[in-house]
Amino acid sequence: MGARTGQQFLEGLRRNPPTLYIDGERVEDATTHPKTRNIARSIAGLYDLQFDPQWRDVLTFEENGERYGTSFLVPRSKDDLRRRGDMHKAWADYSLGFMGRTPDYLNVNLMAAALATDYFNQCEGSGEEGSGRNFGENMRRYYEFVREGDLCLTHALTNPQVNRAKMASEMPDPYIALGVVRETEEGVIVRGARMMATLPIADEILIFPSTVLKENADKSQYAMAFAVPTNAPGVYFQCREPFDQGRDVEDHPLASRFDEQDAFVIFDDVLVPWERVFLLYDVKLANQAYGRTGAVLHMAHQVVCGKIAKTEALLGVAQSIVNTIGSGQFQHVQQKVSEFIVTLEIMKALRVAAEEGAAPNEYGVMTPARGPLDAARNYYPQVYPKLNELIQLLGASGIIMMPTKADREGPLGAQIAKYLQAGNASAEERLKLFRLAWDMTLSSFGARQNLYEKHFFGDPVRMASALYEVYNKEPYVERVQQFLARRSEPQGVAADD
Repeated sequence: MGARTGQQFLEGLRRNPPTLYIDGERVEDATTHPKTRNIARSIAGLYDLQFDPQWRDVLTFEENGERYGTSFLVPRSKDDLRRRGDMHKAWADYSLGFMGRTPDYLNVNLMAAALATDYFNQCEGSGEEGSGRNFGENMRRYYEFVREGDLCLTHALTNPQVNRAKMASEMPDPYIALGVVRETEEGVIVRGARMMATLPIADEILIFPSTVLKENADKSQYAMAFAVPTNAPGVYFQCREPFDQGRDVEDHPLASRFDEQDAFVIFDDVLVPWERVFLLYDVKLANQAYGRTGAVLHMAHQVVCGKIAKTEALLGVAQSIVNTIGSGQFQHVQQKVSEFIVTLEIMKALRVAAEEGAAPNEYGVMTPARGPLDAARNYYPQVYPKLNELIQLLGASGIIMMPTKADREGPLGAQIAKYLQAGNASAEERLKLFRLAWDMTLSSFGARQNLYEKHFFGDPVRMASALYEVYNKEPYVERVQQFLARRSEPQGVAADD
């Protein structure tokens, strides 16, 4: 089928509804349930953009007479990477960057993994091609399946927070963490839970190896990669309390449309067919899967493009507040807004550096440079809370005193219009803007965004440690050593009198 419309996405959810639980009840239809229908429609909006004449050639590409989403494109050149980056940015702009798990995030994961068939075939349990148990072939065919259907995926990486001091096998129940129970003729039976599946309102769930699997043995029941539909028998998504409370979009401009939902996913003796298994038991292959296939770099490229969109939106809100209340002449205000500008330009430069420094990996996929992406992955979680705070400081009490739309239309509407106007905006215009600033930074939606950004790629300390371990520092150490060993200037350089 190739690229699909928003209506086709919604129809797919109705035909095969994910098994969601919210507030103690099963969500029978995510497209109509009051807590999920708005995010379903927002995702549908992304798919519809693929058919907008303005965006068609950015968001889709043609191959063999069929059009596919650009996030499925296998980049063979730097131009391909830049093109895909423009696609990521366009989708991120749709939500002002406040949706972190749009479908393109996992599409590029699948693309990179599908081209790395040899990597998955190293797994001892991988069978002959055509057997249905060839893991590399399974990975490639699954990518093609998702691309052909333009499916929306969610994923879940980490184990439940029961006891971080112990391995999964040392828990009170060895199947608190997701693990393989047994093999059958049809496939493998898995049991346990994973955290956290953002955007569970999806067609499929992809379980890829955790990058921090700590096991003493080379083989482990917790090392696996597979995919199943979100309504597969035995799969359940327990969602957190929704942030979309059915309020008017003017009151909750982000939460009312872009609450992706987060869930932990339970696998209650789920059968994973062999053709959906991509890796099994091998701890080393599991721990290196993201890095060795290049998937992590393509995903990080998507993230950087999204964070650029988000920072542009934050800068736009910050300057709009300044314009509205007339505070731009104060130097401390200018300094605050300048921090948004610096952050934005750093992120844009890191994107350019990652694309310009790209090179083909061992599987022939043009892969973004790791250094700039690692810098972005470590930098943005540190700076985002500060940007959050700066919006609050610029808006001050104005982000607290915000009557609702119903208040503006109520008995005191005239007084609200008089007393809450701004120097350069009516009360209605000012309140709409400040409501957006509040939903970005102070509402339950905004607070979740703040925490989410801090841990987007994992524990910040572990991230910094991983960067320290992987970054090649020796050329710079060697340069310093050579300088210290140099006892005189080169011949021809005049010495000081």
